[in-house]
Amino acid sequence: MRTRAGQLILAVFFLASFGATQSRADLPPLIPRDILFGNPERANPRISPDGKHLAWLAPDSKNVLQVWVKPLEAKEGKIVTHDKKRGIRNYSWAPNSNAILYQQDTEGDENFHVYGADLISGSVRDYTPFEGIRAGIIATDHKFPDEMLVSMNLRNRRRFDAYRLTLSTGALVLDTEAADDVTGFTADSKLQIRAAYSITPAGGSIIRLRDNAQSPWRDWLQGGADETVRVIDFSEDGKSIQLLSSLGNDTARVMQIDIVSGKQTVLASSPEADAVSFVIHPKTKAVQAVGFMPDRMRWSVVDPSVKGDFEALAKVHGGDLLVVSRDLADDTWLIAFTSDRSSIRYYSWRRPEKKADFLFSAQPKLDGLQLAEMKPVKLKSRDGLELRGYLSLPVGVAAKNLPMVLYVHGGPWARDTWGFNASAQWFANRGYAVLQINYRGSTGYGKKFLSASYRQWGKKMHDDLIDAVDWAIKGGIADPKRVAIYGGSYGGYAALAGATFTPEKFACAVDIVGPSNLKTFISTIPLYWKRPVWDVRMGNVDDPKDAELIRTASPLLRADKIVRPLLIGQGANDPRVNKAESEQIVSAIERHGGKVTYVLYPDEGHGFARPENRIDFNARAEAFLAKYLGGRFEPMEGERYPGSTAVVKVIGEQRASAR
Repeated sequence: MRTRAGQLILAVFFLASFGATQSRADLPPLIPRDILFGNPERANPRISPDGKHLAWLAPDSKNVLQVWVKPLEAKEGKIVTHDKKRGIRNYSWAPNSNAILYQQDTEGDENFHVYGADLISGSVRDYTPFEGIRAGIIATDHKFPDEMLVSMNLRNRRRFDAYRLTLSTGALVLDTEAADDVTGFTADSKLQIRAAYSITPAGGSIIRLRDNAQSPWRDWLQGGADETVRVIDFSEDGKSIQLLSSLGNDTARVMQIDIVSGKQTVLASSPEADAVSFVIHPKTKAVQAVGFMPDRMRWSVVDPSVKGDFEALAKVHGGDLLVVSRDLADDTWLIAFTSDRSSIRYYSWRRPEKKADFLFSAQPKLDGLQLAEMKPVKLKSRDGLELRGYLSLPVGVAAKNLPMVLYVHGGPWARDTWGFNASAQWFANRGYAVLQINYRGSTGYGKKFLSASYRQWGKKMHDDLIDAVDWAIKGGIADPKRVAIYGGSYGGYAALAGATFTPEKFACAVDIVGPSNLKTFISTIPLYWKRPVWDVRMGNVDDPKDAELIRTASPLLRADKIVRPLLIGQGANDPRVNKAESEQIVSAIERHGGKVTYVLYPDEGHGFARPENRIDFNARAEAFLAKYLGGRFEPMEGERYPGSTAVVKVIGEQRASAR
């Protein structure tokens, strides 16, 4: 076993090899992985509807994230949940202000149940205690303090019906059955299901409405496969709808539509980007402000009554603002500011006094450290499409001929955003330039940009990533011999594509929960996913006309082309990308005499939720990148990080040791 002295010598060796072209003395000290990837000290505050209590997330004595609650003016809080292992990440207040609602699954299987933690009795109840189902919260309303609507695929695993839940007793009553093509519901202010969403065979969407719970459904609005139509909320009187829509426009705007007359009013729009965030009055349901993010968040104020609040809040902090919670009286807002060079900072905003009070930073140990600036960038794809993204450069060294990590987001129907990104800071701190590019198909940039990705997995979507690397090389930023491709989910697929389709471009690749064969990937997705969207956007794996498209876009079928080092991480219980996707390409690499390191986590799903596993994998990835790109790394003691469940398989070479 390697000694501690040997570990340090190894780290110095990598540091020295990395420093052949630049002095490493100017880089700031290594930021420990525990700080970057461990649990936040406190996060996600929420004020109770009655304005009397504050809740937040924080780890307990066993480092498991729990919900804490305190009276608003008190100094100390108490834990009200009792999760044993994975930690709670999302929660909300019950409408009666006497309970916390949250969702939790089992070891990453995404079969979430809805729980309630009663603040008075101290009890925690599973409101949806049925094996193998997935449940979610549809709606609550202050006028119905003891009720809520939840979704559940209890009758049929492919469909999510709406159930009415009585909080005090736990009684569940089927409220609205979902048709075969329905993907979700929206309730009005009377807590009645009034809108349903369905997927068409062509991959488009339909909004259906009904006048009340006894009325029949009718098709109200339809969008094509590349169009956005989504109800934000009903007005308080139920006569109009606030809608996110790209009908008749490239980007998605916020509209208000009268249900009977059809009269439309544009509330907010941007020619550059889709609307992505909304501030909605807690009682009137009116949209008051809309956020757009072409690069950073830009707010369009709709309601003049909050104009002064946004103007004043812009002076509180230089980061991007989000309104994360507000009480029913609308006297107190909880605000989050995200910044590229600090962890998220939370404030309370007292509207009557126009006064902001700092609450806490999610990870205060980052405060004062030398963090990297995240710069918005633009470049052109080879076919003339404008690509936006972000470049983070290591602090203290010239942006010249650097090793670089191309960090690819998942989805693919998602996007990279500006703000604090632990992985970007990690890479930059270790000495790498970090390029995050919103390739075609990324959301937020209009329907033309989205539709340009259709049937382009491994083709033009991958070309965009290569064009971004070439842009960085041509600009003198990146050393062409020291570029890694790294990502999770679709980003993991992109890493496998990089290792198989363009192996000469990358010195190494890191794939986390990425599909390797598009045909087998689709055959194991959850039953409740709607195939038409995938058939239109990715290609139909069951259509002989698409057989060649699917085959040529599947990295598994080119596993013999993998000649560069590859690291793969996988959760055993992943319901989205089955672990077979990773294991079949590992087997194929072994058959072809290749080299790969495979790390499986038996208690994880689509990504690594437990900080022990997250830090463990990142320790391995950090040493892997150091070995093949020459950057710095923080040694890890032992075979695995304490508390991690990692199972490691090495094919064809000694592992890039994190020790």
